[in-house]
Amino acid sequence: MIQENYQNISKKLKEIETKLSYEEKIELAKDQNTTVELLKVLATDENLAVRFAVRYWVAQNPNTPVELLKVLYTDNYSDVRCGVAKHPNTPVELLKVLSTDKVSGVRLGVAKHPKTPVELLKVLATDENPDVRLGVARHPNIPVEVLKVLATDKNYTVRRGVAEHPNTPVELLKVLADDEVPYVQRAVKENPNYKSKTLELTAIQYEALKKLIESGQDESLKGLMDT
Repeated sequence: MIQENYQNISKKLKEIETKLSYEEKIELAKDQNTTVELLKVLATDENLAVRFAVRYWVAQNPNTPVELLKVLYTDNYSDVRCGVAKHPNTPVELLKVLSTDKVSGVRLGVAKHPKTPVELLKVLATDENPDVRLGVARHPNIPVEVLKVLATDKNYTVRRGVAEHPNTPVELLKVLADDEVPYVQRAVKENPNYKSKTLELTAIQYEALKKLIESGQDESLKGLMDT
């Protein structure tokens, strides 16, 4: 009885779906209020006129369940697989498979995903595509050992990613401060961690600060020279 009711619902949904225009399908696929049942129907859309677009937006919808992502992650179109790689509900088991995708954009989605485990990030840190390695360099959970490897990357945008990371230790930032590319050097100087731990005053700046403190003009500076 339950199976029969489900089949009837699916049939009605399919009938509704076939009457929808391309624009309506896209809007439904994007809509966070679209039911899971209708998302399942839209995920099977094969209209050649719209190609992969509807399935792509289903893969992007935050309400798309894991069971449906497990269908879409094998889609022939890489944009759909990219959507799955970025989806917050995508389980680690699918991320592991997608990390070996032939399309770099899919692997980049995995490199940026908050659920991607450290062991998988270590593998992606050696990816042939610099964009993927940059994604790893900017991942919030990247360990220092991997940052050290990426700090010597041949691509300067990857090194800049390391220079910008809040977890990059000062010792490594000091090395990157002497990078041959000014773009990387600037990133080091803008890193709050580097600023707070490596700030040094010149003799002239020191004397000026000393005089300001001794003048008593700023109460917040009292006791600073004793530290």
